[in-house]
Amino acid sequence: MNNQETAQKIIESVGGIENVNSVYHCITRLRFSLKDNDKANAAELKKLDKVMGINIAGDQYQVIIGNDVPKVYGAIVDQHPALKADTTASTQSSTQKKTKNPISRLFDFIAGVFAPILPAIAGAGLLKGFVALFVAWNWMSVDTDVYRIISAIGDGVFYFLPILIAVSASRKFGANPYVGIAVVAALLYPDMGALLSSGNPVSFLGLPVTAVSYSSTVIPILLAIWLMAYVEKWVDKIMPSSVKLLFVPLITLVVVVPITLIAIGPLGTVIGNGLSGGINWLLASGGVVGGAILGGAMALIVMTGMHYAIVPVILSNLATVGFDKFLPLTYISNMGQAGATFGVFFRAKDKKLKSVALSTSFTALMGVTEPAMYGVNMTYKKPFIAGMIGSAAGGAFGMGFGVNAYVLAGNGGLPGLPAMIGPTFGYAIASMAIAFVVATIVSFVLGIKEEIAVPDVANLGNTKSEPTSSTTSESTTATSPSSVTIVEEPAKIPATNETILSPMNGRSIPLTEVPDPTFGDELMGKGIAFVPSEGLVASPVNGTIMNLFKTKHAIVIHSDSGAEILIHVGINTVKLRGQHFEALVESGARVRAGDPILKFDLERIAEEYDTTTAMVVTNTPDYSVIESLEIGSVAVTMPVLKLEV
Repeated sequence: MNNQETAQKIIESVGGIENVNSVYHCITRLRFSLKDNDKANAAELKKLDKVMGINIAGDQYQVIIGNDVPKVYGAIVDQHPALKADTTASTQSSTQKKTKNPISRLFDFIAGVFAPILPAIAGAGLLKGFVALFVAWNWMSVDTDVYRIISAIGDGVFYFLPILIAVSASRKFGANPYVGIAVVAALLYPDMGALLSSGNPVSFLGLPVTAVSYSSTVIPILLAIWLMAYVEKWVDKIMPSSVKLLFVPLITLVVVVPITLIAIGPLGTVIGNGLSGGINWLLASGGVVGGAILGGAMALIVMTGMHYAIVPVILSNLATVGFDKFLPLTYISNMGQAGATFGVFFRAKDKKLKSVALSTSFTALMGVTEPAMYGVNMTYKKPFIAGMIGSAAGGAFGMGFGVNAYVLAGNGGLPGLPAMIGPTFGYAIASMAIAFVVATIVSFVLGIKEEIAVPDVANLGNTKSEPTSSTTSESTTATSPSSVTIVEEPAKIPATNETILSPMNGRSIPLTEVPDPTFGDELMGKGIAFVPSEGLVASPVNGTIMNLFKTKHAIVIHSDSGAEILIHVGINTVKLRGQHFEALVESGARVRAGDPILKFDLERIAEEYDTTTAMVVTNTPDYSVIESLEIGSVAVTMPVLKLEV
């Protein structure tokens, strides 16, 4: 199907031209403003060869295309020229509308803060689970030095959780993370803890200081760093450049720490306790009905990202009362989706589908549910419903018997079972088994329409959700935000072994830690990511600039050795529409490794967006090995990726 035919089918599937207010595109997707999203036919859209998926973000209906999105968009506006005229206005309106949505901003913020630190929390939590298991089986004694050291490894992360949150939240707010650490260090300082826990009245300049323990807290730290970001930026604006280095952090610390002790800490504690209390009341009092509702809806909650809003409550519960009732529902939901796919395995006649269903059911049991959910259950619809029914049954049983999780294990499948070890462990196992068995039976009974094409789940192994931000390698360079200048691509260069250099100064991190599923789940290819320390991007290879997006937040370079490199600055920065970015090269330019190619205002962008920068090898299939060479502090031209054919 060519681009013209694809464009026609897309317009028909979104409800016809009469249902379209406007459309524009970013790097990966068509972004429609529709009069009625319910008129769009997602199933028909997903059947199209060039459509990778759909995503609904606020009022925006997104059709994910990938590299060919400029061509498909061009075909759409060729067929319907009126759509091109309203692009700018509709884009600005849509962006402003989303910017003003407090719920979306809250979810984005929480996800952005907690996603980078979850690996540390999950690893320590799983260790705590294994320690509990070893003690329960008498494999380890609590009186030994080994137990104390291992426990310190697991408990240390949770005790000093405020430091992790300070670093992540500082980056999210665009503040200095080391000053954030200094703020929290003052709150956790042993003498401060002794002072606040002494039982005697404490005051600062005549103002009373409420006794609050800040170890393992979440909400007070988030509020403190939020205040710190504003104070730091205000002081930075008024302070002469010659003394900024000394006096900006000094004044920030002297202002923020006392205010936190006097007001923000107690307020955050009240908010945190209230939030935890409300959710815990629902979980404790909902009983069988509450378990059925929450268990059945858990898959939808996770898909929308709303579960991130519960993370502070989970951590607070584990730190204060030693257990949490929400986490078991995530395990139960995963077992429901696994069972639904297992039911497809029994019911299906097509050998390929049976193979896919069996393998994805197993991966779901191991805690990776997305291949099952997106590859099978949602494709055939009825199995997804069966999974929710099974999860509802398991949730009803689990909450009816008060199932708890005792650590955050980081895996909602069988490998994470140590998190459940405790008085309710038996009921936890039973509730998960019920979810799996019920979902299997319901899925088998409901059946599927096997005429739907068997999905290719090869690239879904780590997918967490539908992609939500722009991430592929096409570009626009014309004055219109949606028009495209296509640089004639050179003859295909056979890929050869190559070393890719760092394009910026800062800190490198695994690509899988990027809080954007399109990058983090390596949908666009393997690579590496960076937390920049300054707003300058250099070429990581000798090669040619193939594509430069109009909004300048992404650039594609074709190396002389055959690698196709996408550098994408920040998450969702397409919404800035080029503001705070300055391109130093044009499409078609020749560059050498280390040449500056892009400038951006790091501080201004960080005020609203995560500045994590992804560098992806978009022709990943051409290589047998793509391996990170350096994780940690990096500088321009330092080797960071090894490519081998």
